[in-house]
Amino acid sequence: MTDWLNLQRVTGGYGASQVLFGITLSVGIGEVVTLMGRNGMGKTTTVRSIMGLNPITGGEITIDGQSIRRLKSHQIAQLGIGYVPEGRQVFPNLTVVENLIATAANRFEVDSPWTLEKVLDLFPKLALLSSHYARTLSGGEQQMLAIGRALMTNPKFMILDEATEGLAPKIRDEIWRVLEHNLKQSGQAILVIDKHPEAMARLADRHYIMDKGSLVWEGDSESLLNSSQMMEQYLGV
Repeated sequence: MTDWLNLQRVTGGYGASQVLFGITLSVGIGEVVTLMGRNGMGKTTTVRSIMGLNPITGGEITIDGQSIRRLKSHQIAQLGIGYVPEGRQVFPNLTVVENLIATAANRFEVDSPWTLEKVLDLFPKLALLSSHYARTLSGGEQQMLAIGRALMTNPKFMILDEATEGLAPKIRDEIWRVLEHNLKQSGQAILVIDKHPEAMARLADRHYIMDKGSLVWEGDSESLLNSSQMMEQYLGV
């Protein structure tokens, strides 16, 4: 499988404080991969490094075979990344529809692109709230909106940071359903940061687990579910 995203021995952090210690991971074209671990272990720093929001101090990151080390964050996004950041970061003073169309694009001339109608079909709850300001939405509704906004850029690759953190079980299940039955089946490459191994085992092809800035485990879904001691040690389940 050809890698769309590839990190090789990446180090980095914040100022003089090192957070990442030799991260090596990859996501292939059409593949869904998870990055799991407890809070504060370096997952979001890894994502921010991929997006050019945190400079790396060592190693290499390539996207579709191209080094991104000298690129600014907006240039990295324009390579085809749909980014759903931790905390969602929707535009609070815009309506649902305005959020969705604000960054809409079909830069790569996809034959059957994501449109406003398709996103609202994907998340029927957003269709009912289409004229509501984003600040009035619940956390789960904002997360759906953030995913929809990323899809409206028609990305080659998506990153979902803390995809279901703090959401009600019913909303979590809805988001996982969309990821598994809509996006994965359409061949969308995705890196998902989450903390629910059983749900991630159903969704993803491969998994990485992070602890204290290093990757401590890698494997497929069957191996993940058979590694109860490892999950208890690093995920607390």
